[in-house]
Amino acid sequence: MTPTGTPTGTPTGPPEGPDGRPGPLSPSTGRCVLHLFCRVGPALDREAVIRAVKDARTGGDQVVSVALLGHKADIGFMVIADDLWHLRAVQTAVSAAGLEVGGSYVSLTELSEYAPGLPEEMKQARLYPSLPPEDKAAFCFYPMSKRRTETFNWYALSYEERTELMRAHGSVGRLFKGRILQLITGSTGLDDWEWGVTLFGVHPDDLKACVYEMRFDEASARYAEFGPFYAGMVGEVEAVLDSVTPR
Repeated sequence: MTPTGTPTGTPTGPPEGPDGRPGPLSPSTGRCVLHLFCRVGPALDREAVIRAVKDARTGGDQVVSVALLGHKADIGFMVIADDLWHLRAVQTAVSAAGLEVGGSYVSLTELSEYAPGLPEEMKQARLYPSLPPEDKAAFCFYPMSKRRTETFNWYALSYEERTELMRAHGSVGRLFKGRILQLITGSTGLDDWEWGVTLFGVHPDDLKACVYEMRFDEASARYAEFGPFYAGMVGEVEAVLDSVTPR
C-alpha cells in the first residue's frame, strides 16, 4: 500500500501530459459527443466563436454548427471528439466568446446490442461517424429513454423480445434511407436520458415524417419516452452566426 492507503498501481486519475495537463480521457470504443444549445449573449465575440470551431477542427474534432428555431436556443453545436477534454475545451471557448449555454447533452457513439450482425462498414459509421452529411441540412435532436412502468417495462422483457421489437423498429427507419441520416448515441450514466437521437434530413418534413412513423411501432408506442426537441438548419459557423445576430 502507498502511504495514503491507495493500493500500489491503482490509477488515481488521468495521466498527465508533457505540459502537466490531464492526459486524454477517451472511450475504449467509439467517440465522445457533446451537444450544446446556446443563446447569443450581449457580449458575443463573433470571431472568437469562429476561432473556437476552427481550432477544434484543426485538432481533429468534428463540429456541426446549427441555427436553431424557436425559443429554446439560438445556435447549437454537435461536437465529436476522441477525448472528453476536447469537448470541455469547445464548451469553454464558446462560453468565453459570449454564447450562453442553456442546454446540453453528453453521450458516446455506440453499437446497439440488438444489431450484432451489422456489416463492418455500418459498424464503423455508427462508432466513427463523419458529420454533417453534405446533402442533409435539416436538423433535429432529442433525447429518449425506455419506459419502466408497471404496465410497460422495457427492461422486464427478455433479450429475444427486445431484439424482435427493435428489428421491427429499424425496418420503419429504413424506409427513410436517403432522406434521413440518424445517429443514436448512448448516454446511460452520462446524462438524464438513455440515448440522444440526432437526425439530419434532406427536407424538414422528412424529419417530421420519420419521427411520426416510427412512433407507431410497438417499441416506441409502448416503451419510449421522449425529451425536448431541438430543430434547425445546419450551416458553416459563419452563416449560422449571420442568421442569429442582428445585421
